[in-house]
Amino acid sequence: MDDIIRLENLVKIYDTGALRVLGLDRTDLSIKRGEFVAIMGHSGSGKSTLMNILGCLDRPTLGKYYLDGEAVDEMDSRELSQVRNRKIGFVFQSFNLISRMSIEKNVEIPMIYARKKPGERRQRAIELLTRVGLRERLWHQPNELSGGQRQRVAIARALANDPPLILADEPTGNLDSKASVEIMELFAGLHREGATVVVVTHEENIAAYTHRIITFSDGRIISDRINENPTSVSESSDLADRIS
Repeated sequence: MDDIIRLENLVKIYDTGALRVLGLDRTDLSIKRGEFVAIMGHSGSGKSTLMNILGCLDRPTLGKYYLDGEAVDEMDSRELSQVRNRKIGFVFQSFNLISRMSIEKNVEIPMIYARKKPGERRQRAIELLTRVGLRERLWHQPNELSGGQRQRVAIARALANDPPLILADEPTGNLDSKASVEIMELFAGLHREGATVVVVTHEENIAAYTHRIITFSDGRIISDRINENPTSVSESSDLADRIS
């Protein structure tokens, strides 16, 4: 497998004028295409800083970041926006859905920015919502769904443009234990189908689903290990079957 993510001597410094804070300290990291990875660490460890840089939401102060072979640290704001739309599917703790839109229209949003045709967008949204077990709720708005269902909508939206990388930032942080299991089973299913999934979490039981666990402290990687016994999930290839 080739690298989808490669960081070389990455440094992030936050300068508030009165104070300089080191967010990342000379970080080297490679993630192969198709890996299922957890990034862990306590508050202030650097994991959120790393996630923002991986998602092209922030820039490193020094060092190189290659995403899918492209040196994104050299890109301007317009180019970074295009990369986010084409290369990355985001899943956030707070879902980030638009409340006044149906869930189908929420899933279409990344495809609008990608300038796909209305018919193509709608067909793809229905396909993805069916895939995550929400085919019967296409016209519901997010506030008519449970937290777990809203996160499934967010996962469907993340897949809209078939990105090579899924970044999930504390995706189970607002969910109960049953919904958390459902969401991690979805990610595990996506990984089995070939997706690269990176999950930021502070919960060991959530990281246990992944195949590689990277731990940060004080802006540095202190542990990078293979999870020999990931939490098992259903072997069904149909994602909807596991959450029906």
